[in-house]
Amino acid sequence: MPINYLRGFTAPERTDATNRRLGRSLAFVAGAANAGGFLAVGQYTSHMSGVVSSLADNLALGDIALVVAGLSSLVSFMAGAASSAILINWGRRHGLRSVYATPLAIEAALLLCFGLLGSNLEHHRLFFLPVTVCLLCFVMGLQNAMITKISRAEIRTTHMTGLVTDIGIELGKLLYWNGRRTAADADADAVRADRPKLALLGSLLASFLAGALAGAAGFKHLGFVATLPLAIVLLTLAVVPVVDDVRGSARKIRF
Repeated sequence: MPINYLRGFTAPERTDATNRRLGRSLAFVAGAANAGGFLAVGQYTSHMSGVVSSLADNLALGDIALVVAGLSSLVSFMAGAASSAILINWGRRHGLRSVYATPLAIEAALLLCFGLLGSNLEHHRLFFLPVTVCLLCFVMGLQNAMITKISRAEIRTTHMTGLVTDIGIELGKLLYWNGRRTAADADADAVRADRPKLALLGSLLASFLAGALAGAAGFKHLGFVATLPLAIVLLTLAVVPVVDDVRGSARKIRF
């Protein structure tokens, strides 16, 4: 039963329940990586709105070094999203059970690299700081594209702007008074909130916030070692479908 439960997180067969479980887990990881990454490099890496705005500001001010840094972050995020799409489409083409697990396994490995790079930040900051920022942006792009494809764009986990907007829209519907209506048109054009959607959005926001608190506290007290639990969580979500594919390949070779 535990194996089947873990398999469901990233199995090719998707349900609303498994998408919600995976979304909450990844929102926690994204919040932790984003908050911990800010304490490490002084920059949030999970959303590109601020990066693009600062890129335009620095371009107008003529600060070429910061323009290059902003472009590097933007390109890294897009490269991560593109890599996730390539991996998922390749996995689908070859009928792999690990079609969605592979991006998470790569994300786990890169978070471990982030922890290793962090130990060199203070000694070689000029080189390792830009590399670390680009690595975190790549990781966030990789994760966001993966959950976007797996949920058909219904769930996002690495940035909260659109999610908070959707919460506001549903709350507005919930508070809207439809006024007096006759029995004939009681259901026609009535404004009603999507309560299951509102509950899902609220849980994703709560998971991101909990992850951010855990990531900030972990980095404050443990330093870059705090990335290890995040990598373990991702590997736990990904490992069963990967093992399924390895066993399947072994059977084909044997016979």
